[in-house]
Amino acid sequence: MHLYSLWCNFEKEENKLIMEKKRISRAERLSKEREANLKHWEDQDAILFAHRQEAYDIGGEKQVQRLAKQGKKPMRELIGMLIDPGTEFFEIGLDVGYDIGKKRVYGGEVYEEEKRGHIPGGGLITGVGKIHGKDCMIFANENRYAAGTYFPITLKKHMRAQKIAEMCEIPCIYIADSGGVYLPLQIGSFADEGQFGNMFYNMCRMSAKGIKQYTLSTGGNTAGGAYIVYLACESIMIEKLAFAFLAGPPMVKSAIGEVVSSEDLGGAYVHTQHSGGCDHFVKSQEEGIQKLRDLMEFEPSQKLYIDRRETREPKYDYREMMRCTPADTYHYINIRDTIKCLADDSYFHEYKQTYSPGRGDAVVCGKMWLKGMPVGVVASNASGIIYIDAARKATEWMIRCGTSKLPVLFLQGSPGYMVGKAEEWGGIGKYGSDMVRAASCLSSPKITYVIGPDHGAANYGMCGRAFNPNFSFTNMRGRTTVMSGETAGFIVESVRRINIEKRGEQVDEEDMARFRQMMRDRYEEQGHPFYTGSLNFHDGVIAFSEARDVLARSFEIALRAPVKESHFGNLKV
Repeated sequence: MHLYSLWCNFEKEENKLIMEKKRISRAERLSKEREANLKHWEDQDAILFAHRQEAYDIGGEKQVQRLAKQGKKPMRELIGMLIDPGTEFFEIGLDVGYDIGKKRVYGGEVYEEEKRGHIPGGGLITGVGKIHGKDCMIFANENRYAAGTYFPITLKKHMRAQKIAEMCEIPCIYIADSGGVYLPLQIGSFADEGQFGNMFYNMCRMSAKGIKQYTLSTGGNTAGGAYIVYLACESIMIEKLAFAFLAGPPMVKSAIGEVVSSEDLGGAYVHTQHSGGCDHFVKSQEEGIQKLRDLMEFEPSQKLYIDRRETREPKYDYREMMRCTPADTYHYINIRDTIKCLADDSYFHEYKQTYSPGRGDAVVCGKMWLKGMPVGVVASNASGIIYIDAARKATEWMIRCGTSKLPVLFLQGSPGYMVGKAEEWGGIGKYGSDMVRAASCLSSPKITYVIGPDHGAANYGMCGRAFNPNFSFTNMRGRTTVMSGETAGFIVESVRRINIEKRGEQVDEEDMARFRQMMRDRYEEQGHPFYTGSLNFHDGVIAFSEARDVLARSFEIALRAPVKESHFGNLKV
């Protein structure tokens, strides 16, 4: 008995040591995973910062010197002079145009033929800056590239910035120096909705709504581009530097045989002293920038249409968010670890936290404070697959946010809605549609931040770009495609197999394996933030270190307009 007792005690102690060893190993494994995640996202964000630099320095020193010979400063320098000292330019669409010639949309092949297949920044600078404390949308033609002309993708970026300005009801300032439409790509730039004429249509409509439009012409504005001067509420032209005419000297000579200089045809003195097409005459870019600031000083001060309290920093910084974010895009994520790094004081007031464990918590909903502003949250969680219970909860929450006029942050990392007989019989289509309807009809400010898979109908229910968020961002983990490459490969492969078998032929398994890999690679490339950013599918890729500041600034801009009533229509719940 004594020996048996000793043996039992020994066995207990040994099991205890084994369990402690296992616990230590698990803790060590988790620690290593967290540090590997941190290193991975630091490397990815370093790639992002290098990617941006090309747009900042497009054309290099050679282009800076070329402008200097014309008496011009780079547009980014002018923007820095325009906005209030000590404030930052909140740039949007910086990723537009990268390797655009490789994208077989928006005239990709023609870009390549014209040797214009790579346009970092898309040929236009857009973003929000503070002038006398007032938020303004600023547009500046990137005259270091192709004389600031408009490509199809440039127009898409321009219209997106105008749309944001109209939604947020903030004034627009155009620093114009453009040769107009890039003529070899005119078919993608002229005559249709969303093309060149829409710029001027938008200016007119916003002006009619009381959203001021101001233009500083600091170079050539030819043909339709001249309207950016003429249609402004007030415009400024610079002596011997700015020109505006419906047809330049070569076209005038061709059309009517008249020989005339640019200055005498449509220079600053012509339009400020004779035609009346421009309102203010200045002698330098510096004087023009000051005149813009003078105009903005008369604009009424802006409100923030929400009750804001003091800002409290999160208890966890962005590095913790990196550690908690799996490097694998499709690995499960605990979204509460992301939220605690964004929310003031890391406090999150969760809605229906215990509802339907394992299904209802595929979407996490609740409220938080973001730099003092109350914000509703609809966030993908775990695998992100949206079950019936999660869709119902998300719909309920969006309706509550809408009726409370609470702005909403969508944290999107969902690969789609759950499929299968049980879900279809249970009504996943109906409840998913209600979620899509709620995202569509929610009139509170909406900001979407893609942090993982962003596929198919989940893109709709989680307020993808087509659902008019005020701003839409992604981080380097985001992947936006109609479905995952794995799923797409399986579906198309299945169809190919059926067709081969119908023809009575033998399936080549090696060929099928190559095909599956090709589909995975294609979808990985096309879903990458740089690819979708090049096509202006979002407003920017943001680093983990910037996320809290960018999201808060976005809500601040969006809340410059009164929050509208939400009407949700015929929900089926």
